[in-house]
Amino acid sequence: MINRTVSINEIRFIEKDPGELTDSIRKRGIAIPVQVNADEEGFICVDGHKRLSASRILAAEDERFGMIPIMILNDYSKAGSAFWGNTQNHH
Repeated sequence: MINRTVSINEIRFIEKDPGELTDSIRKRGIAIPVQVNADEEGFICVDGHKRLSASRILAAEDERFGMIPIMILNDYSKAGSAFWGNTQNHH
């Protein structure tokens, strides 16, 4: 899993009613990264449709809300044994 920040325009998601989440994100930002899968066209939201919907509303007021912290679930490019801090097999 890889964490980074991307433009909301790179994420495909289903618009949902964010309810009171909009006010929370306006005050605190997105505290928990949106979970996505990467594909050749960008990213597909797995978890976080309401957060993204609230952020899209807020981005119309302030462009900083258009940058979204994400967790890429299907990117294992750094998941080798060195990534885990142990390059020796002790089995």
